[in-house]
Amino acid sequence: MATSIEGFVAPGFELVQTAFEENFVSRGELGAGVSIYVRNELVVDLVGGVARPDISSPFTHETLVNVYSVGKAIIAFLALQQIDADQLSLDEPVVELWPEYGSHGKEPTTVRMALCHQAGVPAIDRLLTNDDLRNWSTMAEALAATRPWHMPGATHAYHTNTYGHLIGELVRRASGREVNDVLNQTMAQMGAEIFIGLDDAQRARCADIVFNSPIDQNSFELGMRTEESSMSLRSYFNPPGYSSMGIVNSDFWRQAVVPSTNIHATARGVATFYNELLSPDRWLSTDLLNEATRVQSEGYCPILGEVASFGLGFTPTTPRRPLGPNEKSFGHFGTGGALGFCDPTAQIAFGYVMNHVTPRWQSTRNIELRSALYRCI
Repeated sequence: MATSIEGFVAPGFELVQTAFEENFVSRGELGAGVSIYVRNELVVDLVGGVARPDISSPFTHETLVNVYSVGKAIIAFLALQQIDADQLSLDEPVVELWPEYGSHGKEPTTVRMALCHQAGVPAIDRLLTNDDLRNWSTMAEALAATRPWHMPGATHAYHTNTYGHLIGELVRRASGREVNDVLNQTMAQMGAEIFIGLDDAQRARCADIVFNSPIDQNSFELGMRTEESSMSLRSYFNPPGYSSMGIVNSDFWRQAVVPSTNIHATARGVATFYNELLSPDRWLSTDLLNEATRVQSEGYCPILGEVASFGLGFTPTTPRRPLGPNEKSFGHFGTGGALGFCDPTAQIAFGYVMNHVTPRWQSTRNIELRSALYRCI
């Protein structure tokens, strides 16, 4: 049976629809959406497949999906707004705003280091439980008390999950408001359907995530207890559900506030967020956005196991993880292939979300969608 595709493409962008349809035919797509703005016009807005395979619930324009690390750019954006508002400064020590953070030699950590994964706390050293995920104060306190895995600023290590609590606590202290309130209100002002700490109505709209290769959680929990120095294991699985494993489709997870990992969005919402960033000085000052989207740290990352480049929350385009052919493009991938980015040169804003999670960030699906888009430009 052919997969039902809904939505529209503007004339000249039919290749994107062809690539989207082929994702379902031959690339294992289950449910997905892709939305694209070009020069402030929505030219692609497609959805297809199923949101919940067990009941064949259709994936619609209203479907919300866990977009994983796509959310890192969004929580970083909120911190950058606080910098523009003079509530934070890039090169001030984190302890100026968060005194409790200055334990075990972390006092030199600056806001810039935190934003570009150089803070040295990609994992929390104290063992936590999933119940702790619902308590923001517990997570922030545990992170503040963690001994750094390397000297702040000396190198980088991708803060897979702790990024959300590290940057989120800076947002909370700078703004004087809870992170979910800041995020949800700001996204509403932008007209972007991007949420965290979902309410009943939003949870009813969620797609169920299906993992390509379920991970044996027990093995990782045992590993954390027998390999005390395992930074990588703890970064992903302390608390055990920090990366969503075992709890991803639960109300517990969808109600929690884990900004690096459990922001939920539509494809149109992600594309709208990046389209808004193409308007100079509207949401961030141009100089700060330019600083945030250039490479701040580059080199081997022990968490990712490869060379990586980081901006201030946003990931600049690189040959290894290209965001189209133009060098000023920036955005962020998410686990399994979700992607949001914009290309200021071509005036493109792109959002892709899906519920069939395959290993790593890049996938044949998002690659083919990007390739088709640029063939249309």
